[in-house]
Amino acid sequence: MRVWILAAAAGGAVMLLGSCATMSAEQCQAGDWSGQGYADGVEGLTMSRLNDHAEACAEHGVTPDAAAYGAGREQGLAQYCTPDRGFRAGRTGSTYAGVCPAYLEADFMPAYQDGQIVYQVDQALVSARSLVDSHGNRLEELDEKIVAKQAEARAEGLTDQQREAIRNRIQEIRRERADTEREWRRAQDAIDDAERDVRDVRWRFRRQYGDW
Repeated sequence: MRVWILAAAAGGAVMLLGSCATMSAEQCQAGDWSGQGYADGVEGLTMSRLNDHAEACAEHGVTPDAAAYGAGREQGLAQYCTPDRGFRAGRTGSTYAGVCPAYLEADFMPAYQDGQIVYQVDQALVSARSLVDSHGNRLEELDEKIVAKQAEARAEGLTDQQREAIRNRIQEIRRERADTEREWRRAQDAIDDAERDVRDVRWRFRRQYGDW
């Protein structure tokens, strides 16, 4: 397998959300801080999320119950810090914020890293397909340029020097087209490799994590 990377997923779905309007006025006034903590724990959010809620609820004159929130969050983390959730977080490119207690992280992290492998090979396939599309579009553009220049060369009233300049430009475009076509073919090969890697990884992890 060509892609076997355990690098942290960058640019993926980030679990640490901003502090803007994290809770509505109704939620603040309901005061279910244990439930809110549980919900945030299930999403793998850090304790600093409570600061965001405090900022949102301050506008409504409500102060969070930190103890209730923390207790609820610990219960939520017990649901988040599982191998299945770790694998899901890794394969979707989500960032792990180091929230799991050590006794749960021991099983969570290997699954998260397995998920990252899936994410990496999936992204490699997406990139390869995008590159093929990009080169294909460029080939079409170059073909259009060649046709346009050929028509220009047939125009009346041109000097020999002007026609020679157009023919030279056509040759330049054709050379670029040949280079682009070689890159397009290499990108097609990269798709084949990436698709094989995706199949291999899915086969490797299917028994442990099921289909996804």
